[in-house]
Amino acid sequence: MKSAISGTRISANASLTKILAVWSSIGALWEEGILDLDQPLGSFWQEVAGHPLGAVTARQLLTHTAGVPLRAQLKNLYGTNPDDIRRGVLHEPLHRSPGEAVEYIDRSALILGYLAEYLSGHPLDQLATARTWCPLGMTSTRFGPLPAEIADRCAPTELDQDTDTHLKGTAHDFSARLLGGACGIAGVFTILDDLAAFLRYMLDGSKSRTSAGFTTAWTACSLTIQTGGLQPARGLFWHPAPGTLVEEDVWVHYGFTGTGMWVSPARGRWAVLLTNKLYYTRDRAPLTDVRNTFRALAFV
Repeated sequence: MKSAISGTRISANASLTKILAVWSSIGALWEEGILDLDQPLGSFWQEVAGHPLGAVTARQLLTHTAGVPLRAQLKNLYGTNPDDIRRGVLHEPLHRSPGEAVEYIDRSALILGYLAEYLSGHPLDQLATARTWCPLGMTSTRFGPLPAEIADRCAPTELDQDTDTHLKGTAHDFSARLLGGACGIAGVFTILDDLAAFLRYMLDGSKSRTSAGFTTAWTACSLTIQTGGLQPARGLFWHPAPGTLVEEDVWVHYGFTGTGMWVSPARGRWAVLLTNKLYYTRDRAPLTDVRNTFRALAFV
């Protein structure tokens, strides 16, 4: 059944979690002076000291240049116990030397989520709620799994082979489900109106009645090329929108379920595209065309 996604329809946002929960929380810690993006993790985080990850910086994780392993494979490598998974992820050898290449890797966000929890002393879901979602009035934004009465408002995603039903109110991402629904990789559910509040705040937080933990200083830092001559160019988790020039200042982050959000401080404009394309297919090509056309229309 086809239906439009209204402002109150809940969407599984997949990797938009990296922005809504991790990027915003790391930004709050940076703004407070608690986190130095260029300080090796092992110099202040005992859990990774003496391990390969200890030589990596938060900036390298945010730019996907840390060299951490390319695939999550959490269950295959570490089992199902969250503590064992955390220990394995934080102690795993690097895939390549930090700063050598730009490679989009889910583990970067998972590690940054662990880091935010360590520095704040709070679970990621509580941190994001307290520092970002609640102050911005994002009352429908939360990690799953969703209660049944709320899940009914959620757009379904991929067919679950075990139950022969489409996932609805449960994270599509296997790593997020394995970790109980809340992690840095994926798992956040939200609505269009909440995303609008988030992006408006990014563009001009001074007009907001309340303040999130991060400000336009974090936004400006993040929406700047941080990868030097390496390609593809990236800011901090955000990257220049495909089909645009860097100087056009249009930045994007996608979610695997079919979501995407764009922001352009230079134009004072933002855009959100929410689909549940996984209900139909994993084929990337049709959605890529839709995304590019949507972006072109939104940022004429």
